[in-house]
Amino acid sequence: MSEQSGQKRVIWIVMDSVGAGALPDADRYGDSGADTLGHIYEHCPGMSLPNLSSLGLSSIDGVRIAPYSGRVRGSYARMAELSEGKDTITGHWELCGIRMNEPFRTFTEHGFPAEFIRLLEERIGRRVLGNYSASGTEIIRILGEKHRETGYPIVYTSADSVFQIAANVEVIPMETLYEYCEIARELLVGEWLVGRVIARPFVEKDGNYIRISGRHDYTFDPPEETVLDCISGAGQEVCAVGKISDIFNGRGITSSVYTNDNADGIYRTAEYMESCGRGLIFTNLIDFDSMYGHRRDPEGYGRALEELDAMIPAVINRMKERDILILCADHGNDPVHRGWNHTREYVPLLIFGAGVRENVNLGTLRTFSDVGASVCEYLGVKGPEAGTSFLNRILK
Repeated sequence: MSEQSGQKRVIWIVMDSVGAGALPDADRYGDSGADTLGHIYEHCPGMSLPNLSSLGLSSIDGVRIAPYSGRVRGSYARMAELSEGKDTITGHWELCGIRMNEPFRTFTEHGFPAEFIRLLEERIGRRVLGNYSASGTEIIRILGEKHRETGYPIVYTSADSVFQIAANVEVIPMETLYEYCEIARELLVGEWLVGRVIARPFVEKDGNYIRISGRHDYTFDPPEETVLDCISGAGQEVCAVGKISDIFNGRGITSSVYTNDNADGIYRTAEYMESCGRGLIFTNLIDFDSMYGHRRDPEGYGRALEELDAMIPAVINRMKERDILILCADHGNDPVHRGWNHTREYVPLLIFGAGVRENVNLGTLRTFSDVGASVCEYLGVKGPEAGTSFLNRILK
C-alpha cells in the first residue's frame, strides 16, 4: 500500500435541506408535521434510492421512503439539532462544533429597517426595490420589469436570516452586484446582524426571469474555532466544494472551488479525491434546497435525489482503504410544507468505508456536532468541545 493510500481522509457531503422528519420542538418554528424525505416519497412513490439505501438511508429511525431488502453496507443515524434556528449557517456550524444559543435575527414581518435601507441606497448610489419577505423566483417575476426600467436592484428576505440582492446581469453587471452585497455585509452588523447576504444574479429569456450561476453568499467568521480550523491547523488539508467556503467565510479552509449544480459538486468532490492527500473534503450540494425545497417542487426534489443516488458509486469507487464517506444534511426544507422556507427537522447521517462496520444503527444523536467530533478523532486532531465521537461504535 502506498503512503498516500494509507493516509486517513474524510469525504463529507452535506445534502442541503434533506430533512428526516419534524423535531420535537418543530411547533415552535411553525413546522409541526414537516417531513422532507417522507413527503417527497409520498409525491414520488416510485422514487428509487438503492445506493443511498445500501448505505442505510431507508433504515434510519423515522425515515419514510421505500424499504430496502439488500445488504446495508454502512452505519447510520438521525441527528437532532441543539442550536436555535433552522438555517444553513446554524446547521453547518453545529456540524463543525459550534452551538448557537440565539438564532440569527430575521426581518420577515416588516422587511429591513428604513435606516439600513437609506444607508444602503446612499452607499450604492441608487434606490432599491422590494424589501419584503418573498420567494426569490416570485419576487423577480413581479419586479423584474420595473428593475429593468429603473436599474434599481431587488432586495428581499425570508424566514431565514438572510438579506438577498437580485439583479439582471444585463442591467447590473455581476461584479457590481457583488459590490452591492459587500456593502450590505458591512452595514448588517450589530442590531441588524444577519447570517448571510446573498447575491442572486438572473437573466431575462423569452419573457421569463431565470436565475443563473454566480450566486455568492457573504457571511462572517464563526465566533469560535471549528472543526475546519482544527484540521487545517494540524497541517492537514481542508478542501471545500460548493458554498462551504462562504458558510465559514473561508476560515480553516486550505483550498476551495465553487460549483454550478449537484452534479458539478460530485464531479469536483471526485477531483479532490484524486489530489487531496490527508484531511477533509467537505462538500455542499445546494440544489435540493435552492431549486426544489424553496420552490416547493417535491417531484423535482425526488428526481434530484435519484440523480444523486446514481452518482454515489462515482465517489465510492474512488475511495482509498482508509477513507471514510459521510453524508448528512443541515436542516429540512419540506416542499409540501406551507411557505417556502426551511423546516425544523431531524437530519439523516450515513457513514461508509472499508473500516466502517455494516448495518449499525446509531439511533438518534443529540447534536449535529457528534459528526465533527468523530471527524476530528478519525483524523487524529483535537477538536472543539462540542459533540461526542461515535467512532468506537462504528469502526471495525
